[in-house]
Amino acid sequence: MADNDRDNRVALVTGGLRGLGRAMSLGLARAGYPVVAVGHIESDVAEVAAEAEKLQVAQRFVPLVADLRDKSECDRVVAATRERFGKVDILVNNAGLTFTYIDPARFRRDSIKRFWQVDDEIVDNVVTTNYLAADRLTRRVAPAMVEAGWGRIVNVTTKLDTMNRIGTHPYGAAKAGLEMASEVWAKDAAGTGMTVNIVNPGAGANTPGMADEAKQMSAAGRFPRLVEPDEMVPPMLFVASREADAVNGWRFDANLWNPALPPREAAWLAGRPAGFVLHPHRDLA
Repeated sequence: MADNDRDNRVALVTGGLRGLGRAMSLGLARAGYPVVAVGHIESDVAEVAAEAEKLQVAQRFVPLVADLRDKSECDRVVAATRERFGKVDILVNNAGLTFTYIDPARFRRDSIKRFWQVDDEIVDNVVTTNYLAADRLTRRVAPAMVEAGWGRIVNVTTKLDTMNRIGTHPYGAAKAGLEMASEVWAKDAAGTGMTVNIVNPGAGANTPGMADEAKQMSAAGRFPRLVEPDEMVPPMLFVASREADAVNGWRFDANLWNPALPPREAAWLAGRPAGFVLHPHRDLA
């Protein structure tokens, strides 16, 4: 399958109506991929649709509202994508509930919420959205990818030192689960033509999910530079490309990606194996 056949490869992006997901969804559509972008906020649809129209990609960009905490909604999303475009070739598991859902005052040091202060509803919603939805969707689309001999599972986790940071429960635990699942899925997928990789911001991102306090701290130089959502697009396009057919089980951080370099060179500098073991930095296949 040549890379000029992008219009024949279909992407399903969760959390695709705002923030990082919107940038990746529209970036894939601009590159020629048909895209179904899923979000849970109805009011986001009109804004994203207008942006797709402005970018002249509306004919291949479908916004969809769904609650991925519900197993039946995962089925509906996959079925809707196949009904509209015939298949799912690329699944981007980006949907997530972050610190501002768990603890809106997360960046105020004196009000960090400890794990025993987090109630059942928040834990259930975060774990289901950030981990179980990705697991369910991946298991629903993977068999067809394996049968076709080509496919992409792309997970968005977070920095390793964010997963174990104080006051991040259960966000860190759910993202850690997805990180380890990515490594296991990649091993299971070896030799099938389906690949499993991670694309991350690599630092805090300038999205609605980042507290105002963090944005103010970043602007004042007291917090690392916030990553702009569009910085996720170049590594996402590389992972989705035929150039990455043999790239499996890697994580790529957008803040380290140099778009001025050839994609493979940029990937080498911005990538490391997925998971928690600090492997030697092996060559990209």
